[in-house]
Parts: sequence; structure tokens; C-alpha cells
Amino acid sequence: MSVDRLTGAQLVKMIQNGAANLYQNADFVDSLNVFPVPDGDTGTNMNLTMTSGSKEAAKTTTDSVSEVATVFARGLLMGARGNSGVILSQLFRGFSKSIEGKDAIDTKEFADALQKGVDTAYKAVMKPVEGTILTVARETAVAAIAQSETTTDLLELMRGIVEASKVSLEGTPDLLPVLKEVGVVDSGGQGLVCIYEGFLATLEGKELEKPHAPVMEALVEAEHHKSAQSFMSTEEIHYGYCTEIMVRFQDDKLAKTPFSEETFRNELAEFGDSLLVVADEELLKVHVHVETPGEVITKGQRFGELVAVKIENMRQQHSTILEEEGVNQVAAPVATKAKAQSALVTVAMGEGISELFKSLGVSVVIEGGQTMNPSTEDIVKAIEDAHAEHVYVYPNNSNIIMAAEQAASVASCGVTVVKSKTVPQGLAATIVYNPEATVAENERHMTDAIAAVKSGQVTYAVRDTSIDGVEIKKDDHMAIAEKQIIATDHSSLGAVKKLVDTLVTDEDEIITVLFGEGVAQAEVDELVAYIESINPEAEVEVHDGKQPLYSYILSVE
Repeated sequence: MSVDRLTGAQLVKMIQNGAANLYQNADFVDSLNVFPVPDGDTGTNMNLTMTSGSKEAAKTTTDSVSEVATVFARGLLMGARGNSGVILSQLFRGFSKSIEGKDAIDTKEFADALQKGVDTAYKAVMKPVEGTILTVARETAVAAIAQSETTTDLLELMRGIVEASKVSLEGTPDLLPVLKEVGVVDSGGQGLVCIYEGFLATLEGKELEKPHAPVMEALVEAEHHKSAQSFMSTEEIHYGYCTEIMVRFQDDKLAKTPFSEETFRNELAEFGDSLLVVADEELLKVHVHVETPGEVITKGQRFGELVAVKIENMRQQHSTILEEEGVNQVAAPVATKAKAQSALVTVAMGEGISELFKSLGVSVVIEGGQTMNPSTEDIVKAIEDAHAEHVYVYPNNSNIIMAAEQAASVASCGVTVVKSKTVPQGLAATIVYNPEATVAENERHMTDAIAAVKSGQVTYAVRDTSIDGVEIKKDDHMAIAEKQIIATDHSSLGAVKKLVDTLVTDEDEIITVLFGEGVAQAEVDELVAYIESINPEAEVEVHDGKQPLYSYILSVE
């Protein structure tokens, strides 16, 4: 059956099917990430972004395709996580702009809207890289425009779009050498293909199985309803982070650390509440309220591969709920307090790292990082919570910068996104912050501080691969200098020593060591002694960062 015009109701169904298909393939998309680190997250980020947009679109009651697209684009924008999520939001922002004021669209208008989305996304990326989701979107739009000249059937057009996107995806390794070296196609491009396939399924009359609420989600909802929000103040919340993880069991890890549901539940109960642990033969799902989400992640990873993480700041949520319900909190309301001239907001994972930032004057620390990229909305809320005329935001991760910039564009105050790509860079920028200086002066000093610091980290590999001539085996510890894997070792200590050999010179003056969860003090002491043997004159600072996944983070200045 041909489809000549696309209405708002049809677009809603397409969006829902696109989100459903991406959800079903999120783990596969994650597996295509080039770096074999335990936090490959393109599928997760795109899935969460698309889910946010789909939920907003589902609330619409209009049949106007323009109004549906606008609501969908707004939902994507606020829910965008990571670079892939932000690019996805920009693709459909341009799409929605192209069809403004239209109740229904034809093939040519649909194809033109895809091209407008590509134009918008390319403008949003400072240095577009070919062989990525951008390439797949661009080449697909070109094919769609050509096909729209010969057909008025949207079903036929959508079949061509899916085919063109798959052809483009297969070509990404030829444009991005690292993809060819690792033997994968681009993960973001694959995610976009999944969305287009969902769109096609709708026009073919199919309805994909939507992400249904599993037993765990129903239990979590019931658990949350046990606490009557209006009967306590935000300050009385003892455990501030609602933490959910999903782990896929792995035989090699279970051989080392056998899983007992009862034992694990008792272990987690010692440092949190509202605890739920559900497991079957393949998966472990955990929900718990804690102060240190990283500990939950680390403990869960003893049994297998981390496949999903969700961390929410309940104190922030509770304040919002009370405001919406008109409940007066006991604490002095922020709204009556004069705004500060300026404030700092940063993204960090690990209780120790968060406390270090706060000790340096950071007003709001967003719990997140490479393991779980905060959404645009998360960052906007943090900016508002900082309650200042101007806010400096440190993303501390290259995959969060775009979401931070998107948040800055919709925030109600002045915002400077300081493009810190690592925690050491964020710390260096924080140290030079001067509340009495102008925005331009602070930005210049922060940028200079970032350029002067060398960053390194150690984590472990989740699969065998080869990158830049470095052979990597699953479970090896990898030494990463800036963004390059320079060496591997069977132990984290061996890897961090190789990292020191690369980063530390006789001219360096300060070396800061942030050690993560599970690292023994004796190992840290041996590392400090090794650093001092390399550079006896340097000052070595050591902090218990308590960060998950990364056993060491090094800052060298």
C-alpha cells in the first residue's frame, strides 16, 4: 500500500518504532565502539536520547507533522547524551525546522527535511569527521533527495533510505582508518540505521515490540512510592543517588567470583537502602539508593560485563517534586538568595574526585563521566542549581562537551563551557578560577591551564583488538595517554608504570595520582616510589578518587 502524505500520527508511530528498534539493538551498537574500554556507550547514549524524544512525541495529541517533529526534537535535545546523542538531536532539529507549519508532508519534503537535518548537525560539530554518523546521515539524505524526484510513495522512499544508509554504513571503515583497523563499522552510523529501519517498519504496517517495563522497573517504582515525598525535606535524604545497573554474566568472571544473589544483596545492603537485586541465568539487575554509585558499578562488574547504568540525583529530583507540588521545604529556599556573580559546575565520577572538586570551590558536581554521560537536561539543571549570573561548566570528557554546549544554549544565565576533556584538565582549570576576574580573563586562564597539563589513565580491556599497533587482550590493563592507548600489562601497576614512563619528564613539577576503587594502598605506595625514582624533584600528590573502572588517573604538570 502506497503512502503519499505523512501525518503527525504516522510520524509518532515511526518515532516509536525507531526507538524500539534502537533499544533492541543498543548492546550491539555499543559493541562496535573502537576502544575496548568497559564503557563503550554509543548505543546506550543514542538509546537514552531517542527514548527521551519518543516519550515526548507520544504525549502529543495533534495530527500536525510539524508539531510532532518539534516536540520530538525538543525531547531529543533535552535528553541528548554523548556526542552521538547530541548529533542525533541536531539531525531531527533541522528536520523539524524544515517542515515548520506543515500538517503533512510528501516524499520531496521528507527528503529535504533529512538534508536540512544534516546541514544542522554538521554546523553543530566544530570539526566534522567523515566515516561517522554524519557521513551516514549525509549520504542517505543525498540518496533520498534523488529518489524523491522519481517517486511520490513514502514507503518506497523509506525503503531506499534504509538501503542507502546501510550502503553508507558499510563504507565507513574506508573513510576512518581506525574502524578498518579494528574491523567494525561506525557505531553511531549503525544506531541511525536502526532508527531508519524502525521508521520503515511503521510504513510497512509493522509494529515493533516496544521496550516493555521489566519486573525490575515495576519493583523500583513500588519501592520509590514507599517514601512519601511531601513529608520530608530534601536535606533528610540520607542516600542521594538512585543507582541502577545491569550486568551480563560472564563465565570467566564467575569462575573467579561465583555469584550468590543472597550474598550480593547482603553486601550492598551495608551501604545503601531501597535495595532490589534480580538475577536470572544471563543478567543481574540492581537498584539501590547510595551515596557512592561507583561502588555499586565496581561490585557488579566482578560478575560480568556492565551493559546499562542509570544514576539519578534524588536530592535534586526531590526539590523539583516539592516545588511542583507547592510544598515548602524546611531549608532556606535558594530562590530568595541573591545569585552569585559566578560559579563552577563539573562532571565527575567517584566520591573522592567529587569531593576534591568541591574543596576547590565547585558549586555543583554532576555524577557522571565516561561510564554514564549526563544528558543536556542534567547539565541545564546543574547550571540552574549553581544559582549564579555566570556559570563555568567543565565536561571533563570529550563525549560530554557537545551536550554541555547544547545546555549552555538553553540555560537562563550566562554559561561558558570550558572544554576540559579529562579530570586532570578540569582540576587544572578549577585551580586558576578567579571569582573577581572577568569571564574573558577566566576563560583565557582556564584554557592555558588545560593546555599545560598532561593526562593519563589506566583501565582494562573488554575484548581482544589491535589499535595503533598495540596488541590488546581481553582483561589486559591499558595505559592511555590523553586519548591514545600506549601500552598494556597484566596488572594495573605495570600499566600505570608504563604510563609514568611516557608522561613524566625531568621538567615536570607536580604529579597528581587519583587511584580508583579496589586499588590497594601498598600498590599506590609502590607507584609513588616509582614516580620519585623517575623525577625526585617533583611534588607527588595522591588522592583516593574512588572512581569506578579506571584504577588510576594521572595529572602531570
